[in-house]
Amino acid sequence: MTQDKKDWPLWEVFIRSKQGLNHKHVGSLRAADSTMAVENARDVYTRRQEGISIWVVPSNLITASDPSDEESLFEPSASKVYRHPTFYDVPDGISHM
Repeated sequence: MTQDKKDWPLWEVFIRSKQGLNHKHVGSLRAADSTMAVENARDVYTRRQEGISIWVVPSNLITASDPSDEESLFEPSASKVYRHPTFYDVPDGISHM
């Protein structure tokens, strides 16, 4: 039983670079299963040996917020000024803040 490539599930690919601590979304691809998705992601997205870790996630398992919900999702944090230390005096001699 073979499955046509266009029927393969869509996978989102995240790569962790040698210089980074976090994985970054680099693209999408179709693959029959997770093993094939990792192998294809390696071949497509790390050709220059820039990655040290690959994550693949089925696209249909990702839940995202709706951009039109931006105000209701992010406005509450804007009213909490204590989370943003912009009004504190920085002592002399501290240059890395």
